[in-house]
Amino acid sequence: MFFFDCSKAQAGAKGSECQKSCQTMDMSCISTGCISGCVCPHGLVSDGKGGCIKAELCACVHNGALHQPGDSINVDCNTCTCKERKWECTAHQCHGTCAIYGEGHYITFDGKRFTFNGDCEYTLTQDYCSNNDGNSTFRVITENVPCGTTGTTCSKAIKLFLGSNELILTEGNYQVIERDNGVQVPYQIRTMGIYLVIEANNGLILIWDKKTSIFIKLSPKFKGHVCGLCGNYDGNGNTDFTTRSNAEVVDVVEFGNSWKVSPSCPNTGSKKDPCISNPYRQSWAQKQCSIINSQFTACHSHVDPIPYYTACVSDSCACDTGGDCECFCTAVAAYAEACNEAHVCVQWRSPDICPLFCDFYNPPGECEWHYKPCGELCMKTCRNPTGMHSNLIPALEGCYPKCPPDQPYFDEDTM
Repeated sequence: MFFFDCSKAQAGAKGSECQKSCQTMDMSCISTGCISGCVCPHGLVSDGKGGCIKAELCACVHNGALHQPGDSINVDCNTCTCKERKWECTAHQCHGTCAIYGEGHYITFDGKRFTFNGDCEYTLTQDYCSNNDGNSTFRVITENVPCGTTGTTCSKAIKLFLGSNELILTEGNYQVIERDNGVQVPYQIRTMGIYLVIEANNGLILIWDKKTSIFIKLSPKFKGHVCGLCGNYDGNGNTDFTTRSNAEVVDVVEFGNSWKVSPSCPNTGSKKDPCISNPYRQSWAQKQCSIINSQFTACHSHVDPIPYYTACVSDSCACDTGGDCECFCTAVAAYAEACNEAHVCVQWRSPDICPLFCDFYNPPGECEWHYKPCGELCMKTCRNPTGMHSNLIPALEGCYPKCPPDQPYFDEDTM
């Protein structure tokens, strides 16, 4: 850089007020008067650090973080590469993900967030919708129960109707009921860390933490052909509040009540902020949940921590009938899993904060089970002897065994 002195310049000259930088390359300059200052030689721009570079060497920005030319990042199932200040991305069709966690927090397939607390059975997602041609194959239902005195609810059981089978997930286990009607939809069930994973060949993947969190992934072929609390997966979050009668509404309570399984179950109403109902819990909740703001800094530029922190505080205030630590841990684990999905692994658990006691599974005198915050995707099991896995399943934290060379296969059914 060099100093440009406006007092020695010709009339109408532009000074440092019009110096282009990597951040202002595409902005026009409207000068109200020449300002003396440091400028770059012709053909170069400011790098924001006191130096000058060619424009094509400017960094790209993603979620507030700078990436140098040639750097690559993963966005869903696509890879984006920084080139001449812009991202060049692959154009693969990605699976959509609906997340339900804690005390009624939802993220639809199209990214719309809302909180709905209802004490009934509700349809999360299904392809039994009015715009389908009769080739429907699945329905996912959640049974909610109160988990505090403030009106908040948690998922007690998940029912997955998959072709001619009904899978009931409750109290950490699952039960399969075979029915006479419906088509056959092959599926596979396996345990991965603290999660139970169901992968069906119709394009549905269900990931359950055996408590109150569930993640549903759907193939792009279902776009615009599903309905329920997870939205219609049409690429537009503004249309997600579509009721069972196919009406678009803005009120979350009206939308949620429309997806009750049983019409006889009473409608829920608006709930009071649990931290207002339980003000004595608020400071404790804020202190505990601050771990999202402190220990997950590496993930902040990939996954916005604010909605997860807000949900964590709300849930920690709400669980006032016991299990308050579990509510807190579930909320933080939801953010940790979102970070894992974004390929950012954070080891946040400790003996004092939401510990997982993997040593419980170890035989006497042995130490084959260990906690892995990023999971173990290629583990060989009796159900999956090749160790191959779907790249659609993210890293899932939990306890994983390290099998000896002479016994390389883990028997999931013995857990």
